[in-house]
Amino acid sequence: MKLSFNTWVYSGFPVWVPSYPLEDVIKRLARIGYDAIEIGAAAPHAFPDYLSPQRRQEIRHVLDGEGIAVSSMLPAPGGGAGYNVASPDAPERSAAIEMYKKVTDLCSEWGAPTLLYVAGWQVFGTGRPQALDWTTAALAEIADYAAAAGISVAVEPTSADSNLIDSCDDVIALMDAVNRPNVGAMFDTYHTLYRNEVPSDYVYRLGKRLRHIHLADANREPPGSGVVDYVSLIQSLRDVGYEGYLTMEIGFNRRNVEPDDMARRAYAYLRSIL
Repeated sequence: MKLSFNTWVYSGFPVWVPSYPLEDVIKRLARIGYDAIEIGAAAPHAFPDYLSPQRRQEIRHVLDGEGIAVSSMLPAPGGGAGYNVASPDAPERSAAIEMYKKVTDLCSEWGAPTLLYVAGWQVFGTGRPQALDWTTAALAEIADYAAAAGISVAVEPTSADSNLIDSCDDVIALMDAVNRPNVGAMFDTYHTLYRNEVPSDYVYRLGKRLRHIHLADANREPPGSGVVDYVSLIQSLRDVGYEGYLTMEIGFNRRNVEPDDMARRAYAYLRSIL
């Protein structure tokens, strides 16, 4: 297992500051010792429509120069264009699918093996079966596009932020409905805390279908802050033979953070367990 760090706390989503150029973030995380970076596809870092071919090459050059991989990428859901794959607004659903495809292309260019999929949210007035049909159709189209590029898609239950794919059961049902070999599951310990569930239970239930994982403690604090049992979680991952990234997704829910400090504390704690 290798350690990765999500860029949200260094960028402008969803809280606007702190905000740093992507080159700086890559260099800071490499200096701390991370094996990889998880890049959120939003301004100012990696919104696909803002990235010229030259800019894409520049970022790849920095990644290669620092010896750090891209573990995964994900579009920024919510706000602005929305990108809700379960929206009752057909143009928004279409735009969301196209954005996932654009991020898939970035994954391919920057060597990321995994695209993260947030299954959207049920808007008032839309029945749950209809919302599930829309997200299932979107995931199938995105997965087929990603498969052609050799990219896996990991579905994340986001119970603290959404209302459609909340639980381990929901993720399994969606994967079964889509039935694509490159579609797997992921989860975030922050969302399991929201549901008062045990993270290692997700690991044992998902087994070989687990493709990715986000780590965060209560209030998006770094791992080791005292709520999640990471020792048991790491042991469960070893038990099922998980060989993917452990990705910190922390600190981005508020302004009063020091990203480097959070990244260092998370790295030191997880390394001590590994």
